[in-house]
Amino acid sequence: MKDSVTEEHLYLGFSHQYRDSIFPLHTSISLFLLSYCDCKLFKIFLVPTGEDVDDQFVTKNLGDLEVHLISRSELPVVVQSCCLPAVVVKDGKFCRAGLSVVLRHVIQKTYEADPSKKDVLELLGFKQTCLKACAEVSQWTRLCEITIPLAVEEFLTASPDHCQTIPPAILQLERKLGEPVRVHNDDKIRRQKLQQQKAAVPLLAKAVAEEGRTIEMHEHPIPSLELSIAFSKLLVQEASDAVNREAPHIRRTKTSDLPLLDHVFAEGLYFTVADIVLLPCIHQFLVSCKTQGKNLLNLPLISSWYQRVQEVPGVKKAAAKCNMEFLQLPELMSASGEQLQDFSSVRDELEEENEDSHFIGGPRPTMTKLMENGVEAKFAPHPCPTWTLDWTHLPSAVSPGEGKMSKDRALRKQQQLNNLASAVTKLAKPGDVIVDFCSGGGHVGILLAHMMPLCQVVLIENKELSLIRAKDRSDELGLNNVWFIQANLDYFNGTFNIGVALHACGVATDMVIEHCIKAQAAFVISPCCYGFIQNTLKFQYPRSHQFKEVLSYKEHMTLCRFADQTAVQLPPERKLIGKQCMGLVDLDRAWAAEEQNYSVQVISMEPESCSPKNNMLVGIPT
Repeated sequence: MKDSVTEEHLYLGFSHQYRDSIFPLHTSISLFLLSYCDCKLFKIFLVPTGEDVDDQFVTKNLGDLEVHLISRSELPVVVQSCCLPAVVVKDGKFCRAGLSVVLRHVIQKTYEADPSKKDVLELLGFKQTCLKACAEVSQWTRLCEITIPLAVEEFLTASPDHCQTIPPAILQLERKLGEPVRVHNDDKIRRQKLQQQKAAVPLLAKAVAEEGRTIEMHEHPIPSLELSIAFSKLLVQEASDAVNREAPHIRRTKTSDLPLLDHVFAEGLYFTVADIVLLPCIHQFLVSCKTQGKNLLNLPLISSWYQRVQEVPGVKKAAAKCNMEFLQLPELMSASGEQLQDFSSVRDELEEENEDSHFIGGPRPTMTKLMENGVEAKFAPHPCPTWTLDWTHLPSAVSPGEGKMSKDRALRKQQQLNNLASAVTKLAKPGDVIVDFCSGGGHVGILLAHMMPLCQVVLIENKELSLIRAKDRSDELGLNNVWFIQANLDYFNGTFNIGVALHACGVATDMVIEHCIKAQAAFVISPCCYGFIQNTLKFQYPRSHQFKEVLSYKEHMTLCRFADQTAVQLPPERKLIGKQCMGLVDLDRAWAAEEQNYSVQVISMEPESCSPKNNMLVGIPT
């Protein structure tokens, strides 16, 4: 085990205790992971939402974990701007916030401190991507991180009259567990499963002959290949070639004819941090159902999963530390599926909202339709078309050219930064808080912090390595007016004056605009990746009332797809259409913001070498 590990502070919310869990459930989940990993690397603080909290009561119910109570007003300022849970280096300005980000960090720090704990690292899944995608874009992350914990909390606090139906989020998980599993190298595993099934048929026939009666499959169940692989990951790799080599008729079987793999754990075959997140939630839900005498026949897969997770080495020990008393559920018959089917049909109806039988197709008909209704792409004049920074006299750590970019790309990046910096400097005043959303390596935020030392700059980015590079650049420059927050946008709730974003991808641009509107902050945003725009749980397109009255969702998506076709190598006419589509998509965004009492300009960046692919949205609350 490594000796020198920087102490980090972990801040968890505390509202109340219910049965054997501490609420909010995000706190119980975090404490369960710490117990499972046997991690003592963090100094743990509970942040009560109320005044009346007994220190001895809290300590008693957290097992061997040492905890400290702290009021929200005593939190580091950077943590006060974030939703809990959050982790910050002692006396530092680098904060990680949000359940998935914090849990992944705990796992990584545990393994770094003790590389022998490979089972802990494996919680991150294949290529260490489990719950890495942010909840704003990943339905699975959102289900695990947000939807199910909130649904269970609401279920537990609802009156008996409102607890008669199973929450839709739980039904969604049940359906997920019934979907076929997709894993790396699944073709090989599926062929092994086919071979196992075919080998079991003669054995079943022999049993029938010996017993002289019809035998049901459950009397002689086929051993589960998925279970064997799940509880012994090295099974396939360690097996001899003779064992692994399939029979010729198995090898010739088409992939489409191979049997599908069944779920063993939440994400498929392997136990991951997703199971850690779900276990305290489902445990509380099942305990409540049992207390109320509810029938769990509609949840056979969740019930089986709950039993199976208990057999994972270390889970029962961690549960004991957290005072979780697992239920021993009886074997359950398969449900009729009526309730699950009803829920599935709701999902299909939502998807059908995006269908439009009146779609006329192509960018030109869509643009013509808008023109006939008086809507055309309009670009406001650039306020400072020739404004530029003297990059030759700026410290090297400020320049994007210090990275691995080519000279041409570094020049375009400098030109884009010129545009954003010129707009921000006209808006900013001393003492302002400027948030660089989707900051990446900090090209915008570091530049603004260097240019405006009297402003506080906050960099928010979901990718850890990018944010670490930004912090390294900040340290090299000796900046003391920068905070770094690794979090999804939804976990930042601080107040600020100006929001900026360079290349906020797809829907991220609309998320940044929404954050700025909620904070009544000005914004300077350069969108990108228009082709990734699509309807989400939070955003529906088109955004503005004017566009909704004219265009369908599919027609708006046509504009988004063609808005990305502005590459230099394309024919001039094609690029012009792409630029017009880009202008229309951003005009829709601008009008949507103006409906929220903002004044917004859509500006084409200067010079032309960076403008074909970049617009700039500048919004000010009126």
